[in-house]
Amino acid sequence: MRDFWLSCGHHLLDRHDGGGLAVTDEFLKLYLARPELAPPPDACVVERTLHATLLADPCRPIDAAEIAAIADADARENYELLVAWRDHLSNHPTIEAAYLALVRQGAGKTPPLFLNQLVHAILRNALDGCDDPFVLRAAELLFRAQRVTSHEGALLAADEERVTGTALTPMSPLVSMLGLERAVDVDVLSEANADTYWERNDAFDMALDLTAGRRGLASLGRVLERFIMHLLGVAVAIEPLIEASNVPFTWYVGLDAAGTRIGDALWHGEALDEATRARIVGLYRLTFVEPALAEPTIGSDPVYLIMATTPDQVLRVKPQNLVVGLPIRRLEAVS
Repeated sequence: MRDFWLSCGHHLLDRHDGGGLAVTDEFLKLYLARPELAPPPDACVVERTLHATLLADPCRPIDAAEIAAIADADARENYELLVAWRDHLSNHPTIEAAYLALVRQGAGKTPPLFLNQLVHAILRNALDGCDDPFVLRAAELLFRAQRVTSHEGALLAADEERVTGTALTPMSPLVSMLGLERAVDVDVLSEANADTYWERNDAFDMALDLTAGRRGLASLGRVLERFIMHLLGVAVAIEPLIEASNVPFTWYVGLDAAGTRIGDALWHGEALDEATRARIVGLYRLTFVEPALAEPTIGSDPVYLIMATTPDQVLRVKPQNLVVGLPIRRLEAVS
C-alpha cells in the first residue's frame, strides 16, 4: 500500500478505537514549527521562553498573563489563536470529533488555514488505502483553493498557491522539516502520468480536469461519499450530472459560498444569467443508500450539491457545508 500526504502529519497522530485520529504532542509541535510562531531574532525573552517551553510540553497550561506579557502584538495574537486551537483539539477524543464540534458551533476566530489542515488529516484517514490518484487529487479540492480555467475545451483546476505564486513560505511545517522539494511546473493529471502522483503528492502541482462527463468530477463524488461516511456514518451515492435542466431543488447544499448563492437563487425561482451559469463547475445528485436515515421532509427526493467558482475563477470548497447542510437523522459514527 502506497503512502501519501505526508505533509498532513497523520503519522504523528494516534489511532483511536473508534477509527478516528487522536491528537499527540508530536502533532501539536507542528504548529510551533510554523513561521508565524517561530520567534524572530529580535523576539522578547517572554516569547522565546514560551515557545521553548511549549516545544518541551505542548499541552502545558498557559496563563493568559504569559501571553499578555509578550511584547509584539502580532505574536500575542498568534499565541492566543494557537492555545485556543490546541485546547479545542485536546478537549476532543479525535480530530474528527473536534472538527464536527467546530463546524456545528461555528468556527469563530479559527484561522481557515487551521480548518483546512484538519480536513487534510481527516481525509488522509478516510482515504487510507486508496490507490486511485484521481480520487486523491480530487480530494485536494476540500482543503486547498483551486484556480479554474478553460483550456482547449477542458475545465482545469490547479492549486491556487501553485499557479499564482503566493506560496512564499513552506506549505506545511512538516514539508519544510522533511526537506521535501516543491516542483515548479504544473501538469494535468492523466492516465499517462497518474503514477507520478505518488512521488509528488505533497507538492500539489498536478491540475485536475473537471470537464463534465470526465473522470475528475466523478472522482470528487467518490471523495465526498467517503468523507460523509467517515464523519457521519451515513452511506450515500453521489452522481455528477452533465445537465441541470428542470432539477427539482427539494434540498440542496452549496459545496462553497458561490454554490450556496446559486442554490439560493434557484430555490427562489430566480433565473441565472449566463455569467453565473458559466461559474458552475459541478452539480451532483446525492441519494441515501438507506432512505430512512434522511430527514422525512425530503422523502425519497435526492439532495443536490452545487459547486461553483467565484467571479475571479477561484474554487474554495467548504466540506463543512455537508456536515451542517445534509438532511441526516443519524449523526457521526467516527469518534
